[in-house]
Amino acid sequence: MRKEVIKASIVVFIASFCTLVIELVAGRIMAPYVGVSLYTWTSIIGVILAGISIGAYLGGLLADRYPRTSTLGWLLFLSGIGAFSISPLTNLVGGVHFETSLMVRILLITTIVFFAPGCILGMISPVVVKLALNNLAKTGNVVGKIYAFSTLGAILGTFATGFYLVSWLGTRQILITMGIILILSGLIFGGFLGRKRALALFSILLVLLFLVLPLAGLYGYAAFRPGEISISTSPLPALGMAYGYAFKPPLDEDTYFFKESDFYTIKLKRSIKGNHGNPLESLVLDHLVHSYTDLKDPHYLEYEYIRIYEEFVRWQAKNRKPFKALFIGGGGYTIPRYIESKYPEAEMDVVEIDPEVTRAVQQHLGISEKSKIRSHNMDGRWFVMNFKEKGSFDFIFGDAFNDLSIPYHLTTKEFAVQLKALLKPDGLLLANVIDSMKNGAFMPSYIRTLEEVFGKGNVHLITLSSDFDSIGISTCVIVASPQKLDMDHFVKAVKKEKGEEMTSHVMPQERLQKYLKERRSVVLTDDYAPVDNLIAPIFEERFGYQQ
Repeated sequence: MRKEVIKASIVVFIASFCTLVIELVAGRIMAPYVGVSLYTWTSIIGVILAGISIGAYLGGLLADRYPRTSTLGWLLFLSGIGAFSISPLTNLVGGVHFETSLMVRILLITTIVFFAPGCILGMISPVVVKLALNNLAKTGNVVGKIYAFSTLGAILGTFATGFYLVSWLGTRQILITMGIILILSGLIFGGFLGRKRALALFSILLVLLFLVLPLAGLYGYAAFRPGEISISTSPLPALGMAYGYAFKPPLDEDTYFFKESDFYTIKLKRSIKGNHGNPLESLVLDHLVHSYTDLKDPHYLEYEYIRIYEEFVRWQAKNRKPFKALFIGGGGYTIPRYIESKYPEAEMDVVEIDPEVTRAVQQHLGISEKSKIRSHNMDGRWFVMNFKEKGSFDFIFGDAFNDLSIPYHLTTKEFAVQLKALLKPDGLLLANVIDSMKNGAFMPSYIRTLEEVFGKGNVHLITLSSDFDSIGISTCVIVASPQKLDMDHFVKAVKKEKGEEMTSHVMPQERLQKYLKERRSVVLTDDYAPVDNLIAPIFEERFGYQQ
């Protein structure tokens, strides 16, 4: 009895460990396709729990009908196949545009990729319990031990993945490792080693697995990269190429750097030409291009919202010598690099949560390690909460929001109070927001939230066009200050100095207040900040999906 319980405990420990590893990896492997949002994690947790639940029910039926160790062995084998299938399936369906809402699209992709592995892994525990119970008098003791080890495996799988495995191995290598562990466990605990016929069948299926799955990954890659797959007449190179496409993320030929960090899937690509014909280096975090950098020209600003930032700095810099700026979100460090070049006396602190992003920028995007720019790799709110020098910044730039992933704790009234405390009495807070002027609900909510802190009339909306009625999905800049800002002087001063068309278009306060009254909005607080729901219309409008 003791031997069976020990064996059962080891098996459920392995199964639960692998289940939680796969669940945490799911968020990272899906990020390049759907971003990382509340919808993503809700779908992942819900789908895998549904798989485990249905698997437990089916496993109970299977255990009563086939109470044999070989049953356990085949389930472990199939769960290993499930782990191997995740990468090629993600390549195959991750970029498919289902004609449905954002929430349903994420749920569909998650179900296709992760339901079957979760279900098979869920079938293991009932079979293990059935095989371990041969004395009904000790049922409680046996079941308690088995579930204790199962929970321990889940706990260790969670910590190991979140703290070590993702940054050490990367998502696809983790999945390969889990698949190998599960298949080897099936071979060992399924009793196949002492049975020649079963071992031969197990081996044949294993060989077929390593032939079929990579080809599925190759097919999935070819679906997104038509015309770029060459077929070799030699089977080994072709198989090796197929393995590469199945168990590596699909990268185009312009990508020269790829890293899966604890926070993002990071890619660096050489892309379109800049204004002087220079190639641009693009930084891609998960699904979104965050910056374009001209290594030969630090004054080149590709994104229009960064040009808006530059225009406000240009307006204020003459009266603030030297000035001090804080950046919440580093990305490609485009505007800090610009300011360092044009205003060498300026002091800058950049808070970038991911040290790998900072490292990539320093190695590839023109920010020297000897730069005066001070980088802080931590959460933006944690930095602000613990910064002791109140009233010290002339500018605070928010660059941590994108279209599908907004750190809600950086949007709230409480955080705005903390930011205001760090600004000088005439300092400026500037934050870029991607939203739909017609249908979006996040931007009006964020403006209302800032008005609660800085006061009505002290918050301004800067757009890329003066035709406010025709603006659809666009990047805008929200500007707030503890004091009244003379926006007419801003426009006159920048036009006079630049001698060209401005990027900034200031929405008049009367029009802004009318816009806020017409749009659905809420004041965002630490207790209530439904930002994922508020930005959902962006995705649906952009891709034509309907609720």
